[in-house]
Amino acid sequence: MGFTRKRKGPEGTRYQALYDDARGVRQTAGTFGTRKEADRAWQRAESRIAEGKAGDPRRARQTFRTYVEERWFPNHRIEASTRQDYAYALGAHVIPYFGDMKLQDITSETVREWITHLKKQGASAYSIKYCKTAILNAIFTTAVNDGVLVYHPSRGVKTDPVPEKPRQIITAEQFARIYEALPDATAKLLVETDIESGLRWGELTELRVKDLDFATGILTVSRSVVELVPKFHPEGRRFLVKDYPKGKRWRRFKLSPQIVTKLKAHVEANNLTPDDLFFSRRRDEPPKLELLDPDTLTFKAPNGRTYTHGTTTGYNIGKCKCRHCRAAYAAYRAKRRAQGKDNPRNPRVIDDDPHISANWFRTHCGHPARAAADLGWSPRIHDLRHAHASWLLAGGADLQVVKERLGHRKISTTERYLHTLPTADETALEALAKIRTTPTGLPTPDTETELAEAKAKIVKLRAVIAEQLIAQNPTSPRVRPA
Repeated sequence: MGFTRKRKGPEGTRYQALYDDARGVRQTAGTFGTRKEADRAWQRAESRIAEGKAGDPRRARQTFRTYVEERWFPNHRIEASTRQDYAYALGAHVIPYFGDMKLQDITSETVREWITHLKKQGASAYSIKYCKTAILNAIFTTAVNDGVLVYHPSRGVKTDPVPEKPRQIITAEQFARIYEALPDATAKLLVETDIESGLRWGELTELRVKDLDFATGILTVSRSVVELVPKFHPEGRRFLVKDYPKGKRWRRFKLSPQIVTKLKAHVEANNLTPDDLFFSRRRDEPPKLELLDPDTLTFKAPNGRTYTHGTTTGYNIGKCKCRHCRAAYAAYRAKRRAQGKDNPRNPRVIDDDPHISANWFRTHCGHPARAAADLGWSPRIHDLRHAHASWLLAGGADLQVVKERLGHRKISTTERYLHTLPTADETALEALAKIRTTPTGLPTPDTETELAEAKAKIVKLRAVIAEQLIAQNPTSPRVRPA
């Protein structure tokens, strides 16, 4: 029970509001000029504590925004990249609609009205399903489990189906065209390693020399990196390295000898140590300014006057933005800042993290190569992983082996890559053609011969199995092969 304590001091009589928090520790709600104000303060504090107790009906009277921003979101255990995605989805689609509503006033009908509202706003079926299934359901599930709500308002509410579109897989010929259009040898090696390993981008760009055993060709995938907005990074940086890949399970598989040889040569050429990244951002030294020829030292500006390159006058009044004029102006500004004569904005913090940004690679390598290849469609970086899985299965690799190689949790995920290449249905068409080529549609003599040979093989196989069983268990009655 809270109370007010009267205190006298140099400023006269004051009243201190005191209360016990949820742990039973005495706290103060502030000091006020009147007893009435102090009483209200400790009563408000106790009311807030009561709202945090299970079964208290006052907890459901808090607004959706208050519950999500102050209690649910800060304490919800999710990956940093998922937290970033949730934050944007909450701000764009969820909080603007439910934010000022009290939790007790949100019903299943309210959720259905929200879905209709998002459709009218032009939100995609995928975005609506993501916000409802991943975010809204999680919020209300936690509220029900913690006793804030009595029932789950979004449970059972359906969203529009999101059709699963067939994957378009890069063929070997298309990959070769993209590969040849890449700007340099490092970009080519990165892309070839991706198609040979099927790694996710975060796993590929966190791959270090120590992860590959060059003698055996065994690659260990034990980490991944995600790129974040600094405010969602625990240390305010851009790249966050996780000590586990997606699925939180390490995996090992073998690479082909030719890609191992190329990676080894790449390590030796760049003097990489075991802890270095295979692929990283390596800063180039700024180009040195060559001396200008006397004939080109001056230029005529749009205002009709003549100025000299490499001067602040040429930059400011002559409006010249060549490297020489920009360098002169930068040196001038740096000198003034050193003398304390300017009040510049905070300098830009240069991130020295060596990891390659996916957006940078797309802009400078992937998209130009894709445009030069002129495939007629726009494959993404992640489509290299899809191609790796499809090529393996089309080549006859075991489904379970491909599943382990890709790091899938369920084999049903790997099965989606079956029959994804354009030539996947050719065997089925050949079988259909065999039947349709005869006038009656009946099996041809060649087909009957093949069936007889298959039956003979089955009989022979049964006999071998029976002999093996008898050899393993001589005391059992002999079984005559069928």
